[in-house]
Amino acid sequence: MDLTDRPRRLRTDGVRPLVAETDLSASDLVAPVFVDATTDERVPIETMPGHERVPVDEATDRVAEIRETGVEAVILFGVPESKDASGSRAYADDGVVQRAIRRISAETDVTVIGDVCLCEYTDHGHCGVIEETAESDPTLTVKNDETLDLLARTAVSQAEAGADVVAPSAMSDGQVGAIREALDAAGHEDVAILSYAAKYESAFYGPFRDAADGAPAFGDRRHYQMDPANRREALREARLDAEQGADVLMVKPGLPYLDIVGDLRREFDRPIAAYNVSGEYAMLHAAAEKGWLELEATALESLTALKRAGADLIITYFAEDVAEHL
Repeated sequence: MDLTDRPRRLRTDGVRPLVAETDLSASDLVAPVFVDATTDERVPIETMPGHERVPVDEATDRVAEIRETGVEAVILFGVPESKDASGSRAYADDGVVQRAIRRISAETDVTVIGDVCLCEYTDHGHCGVIEETAESDPTLTVKNDETLDLLARTAVSQAEAGADVVAPSAMSDGQVGAIREALDAAGHEDVAILSYAAKYESAFYGPFRDAADGAPAFGDRRHYQMDPANRREALREARLDAEQGADVLMVKPGLPYLDIVGDLRREFDRPIAAYNVSGEYAMLHAAAEKGWLELEATALESLTALKRAGADLIITYFAEDVAEHL
């Protein structure tokens, strides 16, 4: 054979890393942290091996553990001491996330992202103010415009506590604009918005809802989260968020929606994020426990795929484990 073009020449051990097209580093990763106001000790999350809910008093220690692996950013989710119809503990000055942000910001150099949603704080488990007939005969389930003020109040309360970034995840129309206006009016022009621009109504969220105690008490979230069948709609959603002032655009979930990550990367000049969600994490752990997959290798390959598709940053429950091997 007379082959002049042999791609395998570039796969030898010395050359392969020199020509790698995608480079994953610890600074690309964001680690989720669950802060629980109902406990005084760490509580393992059964459906997410290796993760725990931590009390507010241990939030700083937990973040310090993450920081030691080289991960530079965390996103905080809260489990409040009480819930009500409007999710008032989400925007309370002394809410669980607000208290944790104050401690973490004062005692560490980590970048703090606050998740801005109401589902963990409402007694019905939906992401905002619900319709009177939401349980029996829903039309849109969550009242969109009435929810915007509560999301904006939540974002401002997190910014005032010291959050560097706020991340609205309720998929309410106009949420980015309402939050940007509220942040600017409160003097927080420098706080960035990482928008869950394309958040799908996915079956991959189950373990998270167990971890954050945020499952809906009835129904589902089809009326406000995106249909998994839709691709072009993601560009429309992201474009609206960009026009309203989103600094970073995120796709959630990550691996089942690599095409969406790629679409946003090609369309927008803003940073693109991907959320490697709880179901993706749990299924790899389950397969590894059976001996069917090698956990570290599959986790690294999964995150590399997200980066290759176009994600600049990745929220992942594998952050610490992977970062230690990069």
